[in-house]
Amino acid sequence: MIARYAIGIVALLASAPVLAESLDAEAARRFVLEKLFAFTCFDGSRGSGRVYDDGSVIGTIQFRGTGSIHSVWLPAGTLKVKGETVCASLDGIPFEPCFDVNRTDKESFRGSVSGLHFAYCDFTHRPVINGRTAHLQSSAPLSLDPARYKQHR
Repeated sequence: MIARYAIGIVALLASAPVLAESLDAEAARRFVLEKLFAFTCFDGSRGSGRVYDDGSVIGTIQFRGTGSIHSVWLPAGTLKVKGETVCASLDGIPFEPCFDVNRTDKESFRGSVSGLHFAYCDFTHRPVINGRTAHLQSSAPLSLDPARYKQHR
């Protein structure tokens, strides 16, 4: 009897990520817009960024978690809503990838390429306190705070 309960609890805990709230395009828009998010991706890439109402994105990225930190600016219209999904229009890519957005808690979400769930990034909201971005541990994603970036040059 105890073994059945233990198996049930393990199964419930193992399925917790499946219980994440899937967000349609409008819910994702409300959850993400104008907020600063730190991210880490399946390939080790990390950084931080902010999505604006016009579909532009400004942030930083460190590919595969090593090497140089790159500033990134994607122009207006890069991210757009197509039906119930969020898609990206990127120069050099002959198709527009669309994304599944799943809220994982009140401050975080996982974005994955539709149909390729192994290709994902986890995003965590970085609150601004007294006009400054909250600091994370040194292994955390990078800051968009220009003053911090200049210190690392």
